[in-house]
Amino acid sequence: MRTLLLLGAAALLSLGAAPAPAPPVPVPLPARMADTGGGSQLITAEAADTRATTGTLTWWDRRGGGWVKAGFAPARFGAKGLAEGERRRQGTNTTPTGLYRLPYAFGIEAAPSGTSYRYARVTERSWWCQDNDSRAYNRWVEGLPRDCRAAEAEHMITYRRQYAYGLVIGFNYDRPVRGRGAGIFLHVNGRGATAGCVSVPADAMRAVLAWADPAHRPHIAVGTRGGPTAITRY
Repeated sequence: MRTLLLLGAAALLSLGAAPAPAPPVPVPLPARMADTGGGSQLITAEAADTRATTGTLTWWDRRGGGWVKAGFAPARFGAKGLAEGERRRQGTNTTPTGLYRLPYAFGIEAAPSGTSYRYARVTERSWWCQDNDSRAYNRWVEGLPRDCRAAEAEHMITYRRQYAYGLVIGFNYDRPVRGRGAGIFLHVNGRGATAGCVSVPADAMRAVLAWADPAHRPHIAVGTRGGPTAITRY
């Protein structure tokens, strides 16, 4: 009888215990950012720190006042890590951090099904000028201008794997600062780290192009998880 009474008391204590608090719901990364570009689509490219050459690319939709993850993929960054966009120097093999618009898409291959971005096909005459002395600095040109040296430009057709599909990242694009850097893209992975771009697997690049809608003003935010280049600053 004593044993039964003790068991009954234990059961009553158990029933009266307060339930454990539910774990907090994680706040989506865009909701923690100071600026997302003002549109309803956003791409985040996040590395652990400025020395990292790998991280995660995530694309987001703003729905009903909140941000919803639309997809994600492993990402690669510059061979020398990341550098603050406003202080970056050309030729350093660093990926610039910051928040940037995405002017247009491009590729050697035909645009993936569902692509709504303006899509420029790469031809044998397509170059990206990186010559600081050229009027075409940090611009796509069809046919190399006389003032843009071939040694200071990318002949885009030669990057058949990386430039199968891509998006121009608007780093140093609207008002180019000479010496800061040119030709920063979101494109398909090569064999390793990039020279300063962000790269992802080909299937992820196709998915991003099918998802991105210029009417929704997508931007890309590149940064780290903490410190002065934290992605939440943008």
